[in-house]
Amino acid sequence: MARRVTAIESLLVEKGLITSDVVDAVIETYERDVGPLNGARVVARAWVDEAYRGRLLDDGTQAIGELGFGGAEGEHLVVLENTPEVHNVVVCTLCSCYPWPVLGLPPRWYKSFAYRARMVREPRAVLTEFGTTLGDDVEVRVWDSSADVRYMVLPLRPDGADGLTEDDLVPFVTRDHMIGVVR
Repeated sequence: MARRVTAIESLLVEKGLITSDVVDAVIETYERDVGPLNGARVVARAWVDEAYRGRLLDDGTQAIGELGFGGAEGEHLVVLENTPEVHNVVVCTLCSCYPWPVLGLPPRWYKSFAYRARMVREPRAVLTEFGTTLGDDVEVRVWDSSADVRYMVLPLRPDGADGLTEDDLVPFVTRDHMIGVVR
């Protein structure tokens, strides 16, 4: 894969369609400005700031924008809160609508037909394949992202994380938590 990417990049540069600086800028954008670290910062803030958490659940787009994240693929963001009684999980049954500013590029499995179809029909089985086993007392809610609305899950704060700072909490949050495939 790396060789193919290098070959394509070299060909595009050689033909004058792009420059190496453009490639570097795109890579830097996804490493620094767009990605799951942004979402982790949103989640960590919500875990330590109750007022922010309220704003986030009330208007995800606006609250996420307060932290400087938004833009293309980040309009109309709804944040779904996991609780001990409810577990939310996100899928896009049509294609792969996904909130890039807070989750980065969608993983390959998120775009797969199997994930898209099975998550709706048998969410508990799919979650188990991700290592997430939920008791029968936990309601599973599956949310279908679209071009009109994209979802992000606010996961449960980890046990034993009391007293940790916002920065300390960021590493606890992964993309898979914010999609809802892991608890």
